Amino acid sequence: MTLTDDLRASIRTIVDYPKPGIKFRDITTLLGNARAFRRAVDELVQPWAGAKIDHVAGMEARGFILGGAVAHQLSAGFVPIRKQGKLPHTTVSMSYALEYGTDTMEIHVDAVQPGERIILVDDLIATGGTAEGAVKLLQKLGAHVVAACFVIDLPELGGAKKIEALGVPVRSLIAFDGH
Repeated sequence: MTLTDDLRASIRTIVDYPKPGIKFRDITTLLGNARAFRRAVDELVQPWAGAKIDHVAGMEARGFILGGAVAHQLSAGFVPIRKQGKLPHTTVSMSYALEYGTDTMEIHVDAVQPGERIILVDDLIATGGTAEGAVKLLQKLGAHVVAACFVIDLPELGGAKKIEALGVPVRSLIAFDGH
């Protein structure tokens, strides 16, 4: 079975969630499938195996799961990017646009150092607002975002292009039509 077929078969689609007309791509089924989860992590890691990556940054919450696994494979540190008010130490924040409004994310002020090489990981890129905010937050701290990696891209929503416009290559393992 090809990677695309394997991953696509392991992802559940929930119609009309969180609102009518949306097809929610649920990766909890992929995470629960040991083979598919391992295959996804291996593919996210592959381009950087042996490269100097200082940290993998993951966005709350599914980005924590995938990012932690990718960081482990790359022998890199892991940096959580959280919703406002969830981190206990001094933070730097960034507000960003969501498909349905705005939100604010934070990172500890000492989580990354200027010049460090970071890979950003999350489960899905749609409109790109969250990923764009995360890239700008990491860059604000002086990090070099080597790439942004996702299991799923919804290309019709244009998020990957938004991240590439920031000078950050995007890697996604599979694409789904619609949103």
